[in-house]
Amino acid sequence: QESMHAYAANVYTTVVEELMKGKQRKFIAVEQEFFRLWWDVVATDTQKQQVHQLLQEGRLEFVIGGQVMHDEAVTLIDDQILQLTEGHGFLYETFGFRPQFSWHVDPFGASATTPTLFALAGFNAHLISRIDYDLKADMQKNKKLQFVWQGSPSLSERQQIFTHVMDQYSYCTPSQLPFSNRSGFYWNGFATFPDPPKDGVYPNMSLPVTDTNLHLYAQTMVANIKERAAWFRTSDVLWPWGCDKQFFNASVQYFNMDLLLDYINKHSDEFGVTVQYATVGDYFQAVYSRNLTWEIRDSQDFLPYSTEPFQAWTGFYTSRSTLKGIARRASSLLYAGESFFTQYVRKHPEGSICKCKALKQLQSLRWAVSEVQHHDGVTGTESPKVKDMYMNNLMYGMFNVKKLMASIIFDMSNAKKNGEVYSSVYPKDSGTPGTFYTAFPIFKLPHKSYPVFLQNSQHTVTSLCVQVQSSVESQSTYDLYILVAINGLSYRKYSVKPLDAKQSAFIGRSIKYKQRDITRADPQSQQLFPVVNSCYQVLFDQNTNLMHSITERETNQTVQLTQEFLEYHVNGDTTKGPISDNYLFAPNASAVQVSKAVGLEVVSGNLVTEIRQYFYSNVTSQDYIYAVYTRMYTVPEGYDGKLLCHRIEQEYSVGPLELNREAVLRTSTNLNTRQLLYTDNNGYQMQKRPFKAYVNNTVARNYYPMVQTAYIEDDTTRLMLLAERAHGVSSQGNGQVEVMLHRRLWNNLQWNLNNNLTLNDSSVVRPVIWLILGTKAATNILYRTSGLALEHRPVVMFGALSAVKPKQPRQLQQNSVHDSSVTVPPNLHLQTLSIPGWRYSSSHAEQVRSIRMGKQKQGDADFSRVLLRIRHLYEVGEDPVLSQPVMVDLKSLLKGLGSVMVVEERSLTGTWDVNTLKQWKWKTVQYPSKGFFNSTETSENYLVTVHPKEIRTFFVYFQSQ
Repeated sequence: QESMHAYAANVYTTVVEELMKGKQRKFIAVEQEFFRLWWDVVATDTQKQQVHQLLQEGRLEFVIGGQVMHDEAVTLIDDQILQLTEGHGFLYETFGFRPQFSWHVDPFGASATTPTLFALAGFNAHLISRIDYDLKADMQKNKKLQFVWQGSPSLSERQQIFTHVMDQYSYCTPSQLPFSNRSGFYWNGFATFPDPPKDGVYPNMSLPVTDTNLHLYAQTMVANIKERAAWFRTSDVLWPWGCDKQFFNASVQYFNMDLLLDYINKHSDEFGVTVQYATVGDYFQAVYSRNLTWEIRDSQDFLPYSTEPFQAWTGFYTSRSTLKGIARRASSLLYAGESFFTQYVRKHPEGSICKCKALKQLQSLRWAVSEVQHHDGVTGTESPKVKDMYMNNLMYGMFNVKKLMASIIFDMSNAKKNGEVYSSVYPKDSGTPGTFYTAFPIFKLPHKSYPVFLQNSQHTVTSLCVQVQSSVESQSTYDLYILVAINGLSYRKYSVKPLDAKQSAFIGRSIKYKQRDITRADPQSQQLFPVVNSCYQVLFDQNTNLMHSITERETNQTVQLTQEFLEYHVNGDTTKGPISDNYLFAPNASAVQVSKAVGLEVVSGNLVTEIRQYFYSNVTSQDYIYAVYTRMYTVPEGYDGKLLCHRIEQEYSVGPLELNREAVLRTSTNLNTRQLLYTDNNGYQMQKRPFKAYVNNTVARNYYPMVQTAYIEDDTTRLMLLAERAHGVSSQGNGQVEVMLHRRLWNNLQWNLNNNLTLNDSSVVRPVIWLILGTKAATNILYRTSGLALEHRPVVMFGALSAVKPKQPRQLQQNSVHDSSVTVPPNLHLQTLSIPGWRYSSSHAEQVRSIRMGKQKQGDADFSRVLLRIRHLYEVGEDPVLSQPVMVDLKSLLKGLGSVMVVEERSLTGTWDVNTLKQWKWKTVQYPSKGFFNSTETSENYLVTVHPKEIRTFFVYFQSQ
């Protein structure tokens, strides 16, 4: 809102006005968050008409078109798709416009997921800028800044995209003038906060173009154009005019630009250059029409990113860990809320919940999750007050969606129409083994003699499936574990009541071990004790209270494994050397151990054994900054406990840290990993990360983002880490993997001080990581579904019980949504099931016609269109069975929601019918022909074959009830 007031609203107001004054002028715009605020709050009817006209004439072009320009390193694929879909839905509904080019100029490094997503969204070309400085210099010298990028090793030629890397000048106009000590090319100066200056005079306004300096200005511009031309293969040069926070006074910009461009073109023989205003689309069209043959780049990403030898942008992988965690919880809750609302609308068309209000509740969280994907959002690279805005918007959206889900449950529980119950009991034999999600919701209780459960008013949960134990947080509260088996996209109700004298719940037994001085432990005299479940035996050493080893019981493979917390000490004074900040990680030296003494408590029970380790700075300390709570699960007979049993769950408590400390958990094993690490791109695909030695800053430049998954392995055994928020991760030694969990920094870099970017984060963070150990084949099967299980943990909601005994119909509620549950094969993921509410027509001709006739503005949201996305989780060749293509019958898959009448296959964000989408096909050595790609195989009779790593998007319409 402050940016809107200070400059952003003026960008759109003045640019639209100036574009209307000169037919030759053009402009590109990216982020829809600002444009939508301007459109909804500021724009007049005349300005809105002008925007329509400028888009039709191709003089205003939206590029990317998402809500924001999303970060590429620490965002999850689901959230990238969400924010793109949000922006694209608005643009198509309002203007019938579909972006076809990207402008990803500012994210700090480039992921290989992005080219795949942009190709799936119907883009013809992709543009990036921030990649390693030394790599860029090399590519520039060899004219290799342009290539066709095959982001996914498994997807066909169709999902590749032509990619342009900006040269060393990046996306801002160079401002040095050889003939003046004033800046050039930025005639509107710099934006001022909080208010624009009353007299319209901004700081740093560039030297105006005049008759006396016009020739010198032209020479300067042409010299830069020619310097850049030498780095590219065609004679077309993209010369970006502008930078951050520019064009808020477009009249002074265009006035000076016009003078300069006209002069150069009048003297083009002398200069050897012609210039024209262009959009990104114009530039790529020019390059495409040259008909050159391009090299293919494989699925390697451009991470991490360094700007100079001591500037590795790897700190933001962990900055503001709490925001990173909340953003992911919000995303997961949104997924649950969307699918729950979709089922409710389909199954209960006469339900009492106002659908328009429900959509607004969902939209508040869609917007909040979309905006925080910004490259200065979830990255943690914003000032504290902007971080607070993201948090407030996320919390508000989560509150709305929880309220909606509670009202759906309430409405469905009390529903009785025409004497009929809303839903029938789920037939016993229709759940196939493996479709249940077995999980432990945890509740906090006031005292331990509390729980007995009535499961859905049908039968009491057996005492085998309940455990109560004293809580880590305080001795006066208790954790209650209940084992639940729950079908896909469904819910269950339990009532929790105090016990009477005859009943018993299992109380976890606690053993506290003596605090140990780990500096004095004798490695020869280990006292080992085991913690065991059906899958693992974990040994702890009583002499140190540390983990000693893990044995995978099926193969009897034992891996020596120890864990320790370390801190990197970093510099905050620019006069003393490189600094760490929100973006950068620049350690002074190797990490140092933080604790000399470790306390241990083991709480064991019938379901869960929890090992609580407390790390103290010395033997006399009473307070700890670091703790690990390790949980191992035991699943009774009759439950599918494969996923639960195969994970060792660890929750960490870290903080408050001292200033200029970066906290890591280092796990050291005896696996001979040759220091090779694997980490994921955005929870979509894995990247190989060999350790690289550099002259400077080797530690920081070997940090990579882990969005969801990282692993190390030797020839036989793999140790996997699964995360519920992004972290920086590295392998600084053979057999090691370390995860950065928290950072607290202060520095005196002037730019950081001006923008309040000091990251003095005094919070305590509580991230969770699941460890999975086993053979490569076994972990391959487990980690995709386990990663999803961690991402989408069950939403737990509770409220007071009414004293009234439920009537019979409410008892029938038992599996209320079970008959509308949706189960996909184990190698597929139901990525999206939602009712977007867009009012646009699926037919492009019809949509454009209704916009031209002005019919698009009115009308309620469309609740009949369901958006469905299905993603194949495996790469080609990753697993003999799970890597196979899968045939899905959509009619049968969705029968629980009603009778499917029409299925339309769409582009990733829904705006293109894939049958009419024609994407540019760029010539490559491997594929010499040029032309257009046509659609993939379309679904016949609702049957769809999903190939490895494919993401398929559909609009589904059901028979109305």
